[in-house]
Amino acid sequence: MKIITGKKEFFAGIDAIKFEGPRTDNPLAYRWYDENKVVAGKPMKEWLRFAVAYWHSFNGTGADPFGEATHIFEWDKNADPVARAKDKADAAFELITKLNLPYYCFHDVDVVDYTNDIAENEKRLQTLTQYLKQKQEESGVKLLWGTANLFSHRRYMNGAATNPDFHVLSHAAAQVKAALDATIALGGENYVFWGGREGYMSLLNTDMKREKEHLARFLQASRDYARKNGFTGTFFIEPKPCEPTKHQYDYDAETVIGFLRQYDLLNDFKLNLEVNHATLAGHTFQHELQVAIDAGLLGSMDANRGDYQNGWDTDQFPTNLNELTEAMLIILEGGGFKGGGINFDAKIRRNSTDPADIFYAHIGGVDSFARALITADEILEKSDYRKIRQERYASFSVDTAKAFESGKAGLEELRAFAIAQGEPAVRSGRQEYLENIINNYL
Repeated sequence: MKIITGKKEFFAGIDAIKFEGPRTDNPLAYRWYDENKVVAGKPMKEWLRFAVAYWHSFNGTGADPFGEATHIFEWDKNADPVARAKDKADAAFELITKLNLPYYCFHDVDVVDYTNDIAENEKRLQTLTQYLKQKQEESGVKLLWGTANLFSHRRYMNGAATNPDFHVLSHAAAQVKAALDATIALGGENYVFWGGREGYMSLLNTDMKREKEHLARFLQASRDYARKNGFTGTFFIEPKPCEPTKHQYDYDAETVIGFLRQYDLLNDFKLNLEVNHATLAGHTFQHELQVAIDAGLLGSMDANRGDYQNGWDTDQFPTNLNELTEAMLIILEGGGFKGGGINFDAKIRRNSTDPADIFYAHIGGVDSFARALITADEILEKSDYRKIRQERYASFSVDTAKAFESGKAGLEELRAFAIAQGEPAVRSGRQEYLENIINNYL
């Protein structure tokens, strides 16, 4: 990949990040991510499809509810919003190409600051779309997905597509139209909807049935507009249970799948799952992956992790090899992503203030996934992992069980089988043994 810099090199002194193998001492090198290494029949880069997320890496300031910004970036100093956005694009493509990653993704307001004027916002985004298109052509980097930020502006305090004020909903529609236009113009492979405030704080003032119907109609209208204008990719919905709202309508994977089925959206929409959102919903990320894969709806992944001692969405870079290996077992057995990939919806810590810290964070995340992919493949191919699970369900190979699974055996037949067989034997789930298999291959 050709390294692309603008008029100014924002990460001077950092060269292309290359694969140097597990024994390297170079902190600015990949130890495990060898993009062309074949794993389970495909190169790593096809399984993982990494994307750099615009918002955290180039818009994150390090500020939190208790303190001001700690990340003062060189690309964020120009007073003119369009010139500042171009500086940010230069920094973004310099980072992405030096990391040698194939994709990026963005919210509209990440790309360029918005005002309260719809026409002005569209003009700004169109200008930056042309600038980003040039960057893509020069570098070969592609857009994994685009989206619109329908949660930060105060007009969306009660939601966007589910807002009780139709005037607000119309503003959301205008914003999505512009974001779709940009995504289409940039050859974006997918488009994401994250209902950051599509939910309620109190049922006392909420018509929940009507709000969900409005959300469905909004998604249908967005799909129809995009298809009419040449978008052939997949739409993703990203589940999240709460924070900032008390209850969000896209609570978890099962909830979203039920919603898509109810409103006849399954043919166009899949899921974009986030690790930290799964834990906020009281699930493991592995659970959410399995739910989506079992439904044939795993589209993409927001890669991060939370802090188990913290109850909020901390968006840390993913480095837990045990958890990632369990996730990659599910993804490998499920055949991978349907259209999407792995974008790093993660931010460097508040006290990580050096430009190189952004590189260390991405290198760590990339290598962790690559190592987990290799480990998961070895577990599937060399260990008893698959065999143990198959044996646990071996009793369903008998004729009566097969008849039950096919809907041909009712309660009478099941009762007769139970009487004939007597009391079932106690069989171990061998959980600790399976957990040891994971650790033995790490």
